[in-house]
Amino acid sequence: MRKYRHAVLRHPKHWQLGSYWMLLAGLGFAIMGAFVKAGAARFTTSELVFYRSAFGFLMIAALVCWQGKPLKTPLFAMQMRRAGVGFTALLLFFYAIAHLPLATAITLNYTSPMFLALLSPWLLRGEHPLSRQQRQTLNLCVVGGFVGVCLLLQPAFHSNQLLAGGIGLLSGIGAAFAYVHVKQLGIAGEPDWRTVFYFTLVCTIASGGWMLIDHVTTLQWQDLPLLCGLGVSATLSQLALTRAYRTGNTLTVASLAYSTVVFATLIGVLVWGETLSTHEIIGMLLIVAFGILSSRSSR
Repeated sequence: MRKYRHAVLRHPKHWQLGSYWMLLAGLGFAIMGAFVKAGAARFTTSELVFYRSAFGFLMIAALVCWQGKPLKTPLFAMQMRRAGVGFTALLLFFYAIAHLPLATAITLNYTSPMFLALLSPWLLRGEHPLSRQQRQTLNLCVVGGFVGVCLLLQPAFHSNQLLAGGIGLLSGIGAAFAYVHVKQLGIAGEPDWRTVFYFTLVCTIASGGWMLIDHVTTLQWQDLPLLCGLGVSATLSQLALTRAYRTGNTLTVASLAYSTVVFATLIGVLVWGETLSTHEIIGMLLIVAFGILSSRSSR
């Protein structure tokens, strides 16, 4: 079975189509962001991280119990590293959000595709090989997409925010290493649901302790739709992201990851009536254009 899975993973057509799961993940993460924005008025950051993780853990655990899927894995240490690195990157990101303008924190976190492009030649040797021209084009798409993110978000930075800015940059590096682990787990044959299960398990335990130290809001019945929406969108997004990195080309997936910013911007326009300036529209078009180029160049 594992040999068959590796053969499918390296089939060019399957390899290209797998990257498009990142678009679904981007949409899901944008929807999750909308739920976070709606719940921020009532819940603290620690509570939102906990409920985001706990609902996902319960969903995957229910699936495991229902279908009798095995949780035991020979790659337990790698699963724990992926979960630990991912949760640490999440903590660093939330610290940056608390001490920087939101657009700046998001921009620094979205440096992860560029770091992923730098790391992939050394850390992802089991992936389908790229020609030199393909790799150069995909690297250009990653950098071009980031330029579009900067135009869209317009990050602002001040001299007294060096520490927070450095931590925000570390969150992007940490996210890149987490995605490398996701890809390595996929190459090794780990199913998507198992990787998400261990990630949500670690995040639930760690964020639960953080929430108990920080603040606990008494839940009411009207909170359940928001928290369920947050958990479901986050879990489905994690599953789609894991599938994208497992079955798609790493650099193409990294380029398409910028779609989250585009989807989130469109949700802001449709739901909250936000308006877009000319450079924001140009930034969105750049992200879309380089995303299309990356998907075509990986064929």
